[in-house]
Amino acid sequence: MAYDIDKEDLITLYPLETLQKFASDFLLALGASEEETAILVDGLMTASLWWHPGQGQGLEKFFRFHMQVTNGGIVPNANMTWVKEGPSYALLDAAKGFGYVSGHRAMAKAVEKAKVTGIAMVGVRHSNHFGIAGYHALHAAKKGLIGWSFTNAKAEMAPWGSAQVVLGTNPWGIAIPRKDTHAIVLDMALTMSGKGMMRWLMNEGRPMPESWALTPDGQTTTDPAAAMLGPLLPIGEYKGYGLSLITDVLAGVMTGSLFGMSVFQDDTNHDVGHVMMAINPTAFMDQADYDTRLEQLVAEVKGAPAIDPKRPVILPGEVEFQRMGEREANGVPLSRETVEKLRALSAEVNVNCPL
Repeated sequence: MAYDIDKEDLITLYPLETLQKFASDFLLALGASEEETAILVDGLMTASLWWHPGQGQGLEKFFRFHMQVTNGGIVPNANMTWVKEGPSYALLDAAKGFGYVSGHRAMAKAVEKAKVTGIAMVGVRHSNHFGIAGYHALHAAKKGLIGWSFTNAKAEMAPWGSAQVVLGTNPWGIAIPRKDTHAIVLDMALTMSGKGMMRWLMNEGRPMPESWALTPDGQTTTDPAAAMLGPLLPIGEYKGYGLSLITDVLAGVMTGSLFGMSVFQDDTNHDVGHVMMAINPTAFMDQADYDTRLEQLVAEVKGAPAIDPKRPVILPGEVEFQRMGEREANGVPLSRETVEKLRALSAEVNVNCPL
């Protein structure tokens, strides 16, 4: 179920360059280093270009950044350290730094190692929210490698058959590089949706699909307000629950971060865990053979007859790249509520707000 952004929901469309400059000024004012700021701006702008405002992955993150930097939950210019390392693996202690930064450094390390060994896995512990998983996976794809990123998150999903939240949305990002065109990018939470979209629908007075969440007592509903304190439902029912559990084992248990009902609960110590993987296709075959075989598969998938001719078969990430192109040309949408809050927050940190 998809929702378009109505014109009345927007204060305006802002040029990407305006948002980039504002984001950079704001983050530097929070104490982020030049390197951290560059990574954060790139990640946040990618999110702003890709996603629906209800998903809260763009400049909406400034409110959480400000809160956590103020209370010590995020440490700007954190002293991140490599605590374990081998030929095809490594573990980064993020030291409560920005999640986008720790994720970026971890994937860069995975790519570096996979170019030598063929495949590499890098874990991150003691981190924060790392933004959109697909962004980190795409970092590897831009280097010609398959990227896979995942993270644990705040408990919002119940184990299948229960209404008590134990596991997170635990999103995945997988990016497959293609020759001379956009990568295939699968970016998904392991729940049907998130609380951000539910909150947006609630504010808009719209119903949500019955498959998104339950009420606290375990009943199905289409009323997002009734389900805000209940569990989110996993993708694929019990299958999504299983994927979320395994993700928390790898990203939480195995890295040394918090997991399950503990992770992300305390704003002064989210202690999130991430895992980044990079796979070099040339470890298995010649690059030209891989490219040819991949495009044969893409042609078969895209050539499948559409049930509705107005909705042709698309690849994962295709909608996001199309949206990116449109917003780069026409501007990035921000809701009135977000702009008003950003203006107030900017005044608090003494940063000029051009919105």
